[in-house]
This record gives sequence, structure tokens and C-alpha cells, in this order.
Amino acid sequence: MSQMITADLVDLDLAAPTKQEATRSLATRMAGLGRVTDLDGFLADVAAREAQMPTGLEGGIGIPHCRSAHVTEPTLAFGRSASGVDFGATDGPADLIFLIAAPAGADDAHLTILSGLARQLMNTAFTDALRAVGDPESAAALIRGDEVPAPAPAPASVPEGEAAARASAPEAAQAPEAAPAAVAARAPAPEAAPAPAAVPDAGRPFRIVAVTSCPTGIAHTYMAAEALEQAGEGASVQLTVEPQGSSGFTRLDPAVIAAADAVIFAHDVPVRDRERFAGKPTVDVGVKAGISRPLELIAEARDKAARGDVSAAPGKGTPVEESGEADESYGAKLRTWLMSGVSYMVPFVAAGGLLIALGFAIGGYGIDKAPSVLEHFAWGDHTSWAALLFQIGGLAFAFLIPVLAGYIAYGMADRPGLVPGFVGGSIAVTIKAGFLGGLVAGLLAGAVVLAIQRVRVPAALRGIMPVVVIPLISSIVVGFLMFLVIGEPIAELQSALTDWLGSMSGTNAVVLGVVLGLMMCFDLGGPLNKVAYAFAIGGIADNPNDGNLKVMAAVMAAGMVPPLAMALATTVRGGLFTRTERENGKAAWVLGASFITEGAIPFAAADPLRVIPASMAGGAVTGALSMAFANTLRAPHGGVFVAPLVGNPLLYLVAVAAGVVVTAGLVVLLKGIRRKPASAPGPRAGDTEQQVTVAA
Repeated sequence: MSQMITADLVDLDLAAPTKQEATRSLATRMAGLGRVTDLDGFLADVAAREAQMPTGLEGGIGIPHCRSAHVTEPTLAFGRSASGVDFGATDGPADLIFLIAAPAGADDAHLTILSGLARQLMNTAFTDALRAVGDPESAAALIRGDEVPAPAPAPASVPEGEAAARASAPEAAQAPEAAPAAVAARAPAPEAAPAPAAVPDAGRPFRIVAVTSCPTGIAHTYMAAEALEQAGEGASVQLTVEPQGSSGFTRLDPAVIAAADAVIFAHDVPVRDRERFAGKPTVDVGVKAGISRPLELIAEARDKAARGDVSAAPGKGTPVEESGEADESYGAKLRTWLMSGVSYMVPFVAAGGLLIALGFAIGGYGIDKAPSVLEHFAWGDHTSWAALLFQIGGLAFAFLIPVLAGYIAYGMADRPGLVPGFVGGSIAVTIKAGFLGGLVAGLLAGAVVLAIQRVRVPAALRGIMPVVVIPLISSIVVGFLMFLVIGEPIAELQSALTDWLGSMSGTNAVVLGVVLGLMMCFDLGGPLNKVAYAFAIGGIADNPNDGNLKVMAAVMAAGMVPPLAMALATTVRGGLFTRTERENGKAAWVLGASFITEGAIPFAAADPLRVIPASMAGGAVTGALSMAFANTLRAPHGGVFVAPLVGNPLLYLVAVAAGVVVTAGLVVLLKGIRRKPASAPGPRAGDTEQQVTVAA
């Protein structure tokens, strides 16, 4: 294992004015040593991580970092800037910049080293030494831990400048929430931390357990853990942290959790096994709050314990919500809840549907009338094997609606939502409420569980609430509502919708193809796309007649159009796209051919007003042609790889190709108009292409 940082990876006179240029400068050093294979690809991964959350920290530190397939081994580059670089910290620019590059499959030993560095950044002696070091070799040795940092100089001897001012500023000059975490953590407890609101037992200190995590699991996770531990020592609190990082994590001892008086979650990704902490006073914040204001979080935990408040912080507490923004709208949350259920349902669709398709391909279209393989199975008869595949696929298909409902409820209310969600979804199947019934059952189950969790219960019952009381009561309520109140109207609505769409399969087949094509391409894998897709798979699952098989063919054909069209557009007119988009275009060939419509999302996110209408136009053309050509399809997934199962396969490929050409042509045309408007005056001397584009 080579050294993670060497003198060649240190720049003590980093002159880059922006974070993008600073990151590129340090990444270029990594590429020069062969540790980054694709500089632009790696920088795109860094930028994507930066877009999730700024990587600047109070105290003059910037830690851009990411996991990337373009990194050959875990590597760290360090830059020191005299003027500072803005990485989004609240207290100003960073003068110490650490670029952390981890391979996509980095081993635990390397990640443990990186986590050790993250903890060191909370040590002011370490950061002061880096500000004072005079040569790259010494800086690299200091970061590796080969040299021990000298004690920080007295304020009178510190050179003037922003970095020195930071290092020598009196701790009392800043409020705890604005001070660097390490400074705040070592401030005297009486002045910096509020007096304990309550101590459960006079003979022991207040006990807190905490969990920290961030999207990459390399830097912020361990920095927050270190800041909380230091703050706990300064506030005379017994604080134990479980960092849930990329190198894995060791679960807290259940006895430690049981004895805790409060819990702090400082995280930007869902807390794993969160139910372990149920029934405790909980402070739930982002990971950067754990770094910048740990004493404030401890004080808040004490206050909640004193009030007996065991609810999570507003807007937090579910697998979906806890990874989103605190002020995210209910509409955005609803969409994410629905997509949570759909994402778990799709593998059942793919596996079950392809097994059913293989059964038809091997045994013929009458295989659905074959007896159960439990009653008759001949090892040497291909029809028996076809029946086996078909019947396994049918059982997998039977899970679609329960899984959809169960994981919508899970997205809303965590694991306690699974039982009522699955029960409600199964009832939806029983009463023939279909896809709509599953959606409603999942949302209903999640809402019921959230309502129950708001009820304050005696401490003796808190331990059994998640595993006994909540599943029991919520299942009763959801079952009652689905069977006796809302289930039948939903089933009638589902039947009416199916009949309406089915009625269009005759003389209005082309119109139906247009409608389905528009739905598939409107939100590129979103709710409307999934409604059309669910209608198609529901049809071939319940009644694989000729009309439903045509619908399935049109839906899959239209769903392949957007990513294939983006791939074609980036190939024929690459100059209209960024380098990252051209790279995404290469992947979009495979994604589109595999019927993964989401492959076009990066393009739509960057330019929705051009990409989405163009995609809808191409999808409508393909859907209409597929219906006009009377194409049929028994497989609900697979893209061009299940073409042998398509009726009239050559015409089917013509329909897909036509839509791809239409969408690609429109995208190229619209982007070309944007770049060079006919009525706009020519660019002035010195204008960049980017400036002209923005002005257009």
C-alpha cells in the first residue's frame, strides 16, 4: 500500500481563486501520479458530491471529497491558500484544503486512515501546525501522522493574517454556534454550555448516544463524531458515538443505548437500524450541525429529556425525510414516498415478468393453462420446465402491490410501517383495487403509523411499541378502512380506468399509443411514467390478451426512446453538450437499450425545457407506431434484449428508431437555436461561449 499523501500531493502556495479551480489544481497532482485515471470524470464526481452539501467547515477548512471509479487508490492532496477559497462555510473562506479521493470499492484499512484524518481536523494543534509548516515534505509527514504537531504558538507570536487570527481568536469572542467545533468543544463548561436542565440520577453524569453519517461516509461522519465527543467531555456528559461510515460501523451496545438519557442524530443519510433508539428524547440534525455546534445539540438533548419529549425533530424521522431538506414541500415528499415503493417493486416486476416471458417462449402461449408443477412435473419435458418458470414468475408478480404499499409506508414511517403497508397492499389485491389500491394503502398505512407514534406512552411500553403495539393497531385500522370504507370505491375507480384505457385498444389504438408514449416520457421514470407502466404490467399479469400485450409493447418501446435519443444526440452533435453529458451519453446507450428511462434524467435535469418536450414527442411517435404495427410483448422488462418475444420484432425496432430520431433531432435543433439565436447580435470581442449561451 503506497503512502496516501506525499510531498508531490502538497501545494503550500495554492493560488486558485475558486473551489472548482482549487479542486482541479489538487486533482491534477493526483492524476500526475497515476492515482486518478480520468481527471474530468473525477472532478464531475467531486462536483456531484459538493452539490449535495457544501464541504466547507468553520475554522478555515475545506474538504472536497468523493468516491469515484476514476480513482485507483485512496489518495489525499493538501493545499494551503493565502487568500482563502470559498467552500461554503458560514465563517468565510478556507485556507486549509484537503481533497480526499477514494476508489469506488476502497478497502476498510484505507478508509480507517481517512477517518483518522477527519478526526484530526478537529484538533487545533494539528491545523495550527499545518498553517505554520514550511515545506511540502513536512506537511505530508504531519498529515500522515509521521510527525507530532508542536503546541500552538502564543497569540503574541502568531503572524498576522486571516489564518493566524482564526488560530488565536479568544474562545469567548464567538457564540458556540458560530465558533469552530474544536474551539467550542474545549471551552470551559460553565461559560460555553448551558447548565444541565435535568440529571436523571444524581450519582451519574447525563448519558447521550449519538449517530453520525454523511453521503460519502469519509470525512463529515468522523469529524462530527470527534466534535461531539470533545463537547461531551467539556460539558461533563457521558457521550458515546456510533459513526456510520464507509468503512462499516460497530453498533452501539444495546445496554449503552438502553441506559442513555437522550439521542443525537447528526446525519445526511438515513440512520441504519434507527429503531434501536425508539422511545428516547431525540435531537435530529444534519451532520454539519454536529461539527459546528455540538454543545448546542447537547443542551437541546438535555432540555428534551427534562420535558419528556420522545418525538423526533419536526420534518425528520423517516427514511425518506431524513435524507431530504428540512423545508422540503409535502408535494416533493409525496413523490419521494411513492418512488420509494416503486423502486422496491421494480425488481419483482423484472424477475417475475421475465420468468413469465420465458415460460411463454419455451412452452407456448397455452402454458398459463398448465397444471401446477406440484401435481405434474416431467424432468425430460420442456413443457414442465416452462410451466415451472411461468408459475414462479406468477408468484413473484403476486408480490407487486403488497411490496409497493409496504415500502411506501416504510418511506413514510420506517420499519413500523412495513406490516400495515403489506397488509393493506394484500387487501388491495384481494378486492381487486390494483395499482391505485396499493398506492392508497401504502399512504394510509404510513399516516396511521405516524399518528400512533405521536401518542405519548408510559416508559414501560416504549420498548414494545415498534414490534408489537404499532404493527397490531395499525394493521387493524388499515384493514378496516381498506375492507369496509375506501377499498370498494378505489376498486371501482381502478376498474373504470382500466376499462377506459382498454376501450382505446380497438379503433383508438393509435391514440392510446400516443397517450402512453407521452406518459412514459413526461417525467422519465417518475410517477406518471410508473402509472403507465403499472397499467401495462397489470394488464399482462391479470389477462394477457392481445390488447394488453399491445399496450405492454407500446409502453416499453416509448420508455426506451429518451435515453437512446440523448445518446444519439451527444454522438452526432457533441459540441452542444458538456464533457460530463457526453460521458453520460455513452452510458445512455446501454440504459436505453435495457428499458431504463431514468438514463435521460441527467440531461433533463440540466435542460428540462428542451429535453422533456423533445422526449415526449419521440415517445408519442413510438407509442403510436407500435400500436399501428400491432406489436405485442409478453415480457414487462428487458428492452431490446427481449426482442425475440415481440410480435413483429422488425417493425417494433422501426418504431423505436423513429422515436429516437425525432427526439434526438428536436434536442439538437433546440439546443442549436439556444446557442446561436438568429436574431441575436454577434458576440463582442472577448465574450466566452458560455457567456453567449447564458445570454441566449
